[in-house]
Amino acid sequence: MKKSRLLLIIGAIISVALIVSIFVVYNYKNKQVSNEPEKQSLTTEPTKNDSVATEEPKKTTEKPSEPEQQPDENGYLPNQTLPTEPTYINGILLANKIYPLPSTFAPGENKEARQELDKMLAAAKKQGFDFVAFSGYRSFDYQTTLYNNYVNRDGQAAADRYSARPGYSEHQTGLAFDIGERGKENLWLTKEFGETPAGQWLLTNAQDYGFILRFPKNKEDITGYMYESWHYRYVGVDIAKEIKKKDITLEEYLGVK
Repeated sequence: MKKSRLLLIIGAIISVALIVSIFVVYNYKNKQVSNEPEKQSLTTEPTKNDSVATEEPKKTTEKPSEPEQQPDENGYLPNQTLPTEPTYINGILLANKIYPLPSTFAPGENKEARQELDKMLAAAKKQGFDFVAFSGYRSFDYQTTLYNNYVNRDGQAAADRYSARPGYSEHQTGLAFDIGERGKENLWLTKEFGETPAGQWLLTNAQDYGFILRFPKNKEDITGYMYESWHYRYVGVDIAKEIKKKDITLEEYLGVK
């Protein structure tokens, strides 16, 4: 009798152990299956929407608000301090008497602008015009020295018509170049350069390489600077062609003063 009970007890224990083992194995397999999608999501490539979320934001901003103050007689806002960030409108970097650059903004010469400049100068040479970009990128410190020298020589009012104050120069963007004809240095930085065949070639063809004449004739009230037949700014081919076709300035294209 005792032996029968012992066998029953042992059988019951074995049955319970078997049931527990089956339960443990079943839960383990379910857990493995439930974790599999999570592992896959960590190893597969991100979807298109995921990749967009990790892209760097484009340098575009809405049109900046109009300044509350009125410019002074030289075109600058009284007591304006330099910003901490440059102004981009629809992806275009703007630097003028109303929208200056930070003093720390130092991008150097823009590589794309230089490449297109070289293409333009090479094309001009085939037409018999030997151009040289005698002034390109200028740092904030260099512009400070240059501007102060002009002020000491001609006075501030005169200097402000042809030279930008530190932080307000397009040359600091790395997108602007002063261009002249080699061997005719006496015409560099003069309006007469624009009347030469070389100057006319630039004016007619610059947009095909993404450049605009930044300070054209009869636009000083808009650009803030006198006519500069030598100063060309890179904006890209499509925009340059539109500006040329409409015969407007960069400020007019962007809708700002």
